[in-house]
Amino acid sequence: MFQPIVNSTHGVTLLGAGAVNQIDVDDALTIAPCLVAADGGGDRALDLGHEPQAVIGDLDSLSAQARAHLGSRVHHVAEQDSTDFGKCLALIEAPFILALGFTGQRLDHTLAAMSDLFRTSKTVVMLSEEEVITRCPAHITLDLEPETRVSIFPFGPVTAHSSGLRWPLDGLEFSPDTRVGTSNAALGRVEITLNGSALLMVPREGLGAMLQALGLPQT
Repeated sequence: MFQPIVNSTHGVTLLGAGAVNQIDVDDALTIAPCLVAADGGGDRALDLGHEPQAVIGDLDSLSAQARAHLGSRVHHVAEQDSTDFGKCLALIEAPFILALGFTGQRLDHTLAAMSDLFRTSKTVVMLSEEEVITRCPAHITLDLEPETRVSIFPFGPVTAHSSGLRWPLDGLEFSPDTRVGTSNAALGRVEITLNGSALLMVPREGLGAMLQALGLPQT
């Protein structure tokens, strides 16, 4: 499980079988041109007119037709201790990953994807139908339009310092079972210094700002 299947010097677009559309995939590939699919995401890629360089997963949802078409690009990982998204994250080596199609259908799958996103040490930006989501680094600066929604969801005890938010984070303690920092709002440029582990979410129109803040290409 630890020998990489995909090694890319460019960003990877990782496609799942969840909610995704043609425009999002096409746009993602301009930023991260190496396309990899997670299990049934292989069918989704082909339906959208794209040929994945690899399909990784336990293959319980990839169609027989797609499997025959893709041939040696299909990589069966049989163990059941991780999700297909988690398998892909473990088996891809790349500067960063843009993940699409891992939300919007079954809630348990979406929650599992959020957990995988939190656990990985790799740079991953996930696109859902409405949000851009990443594991929040210890310090981040986002150039956002005023009134842009900014949410922090903790995965354990979290304290933070912030500037540029309508409701400052200073002096507050966050955790999944007490206080979560959803639906804050930017006043303009936002700076967050985080002590702990949390996911950072902004609306889809904040993708460019998120990529810039993480030092990633935007085209």
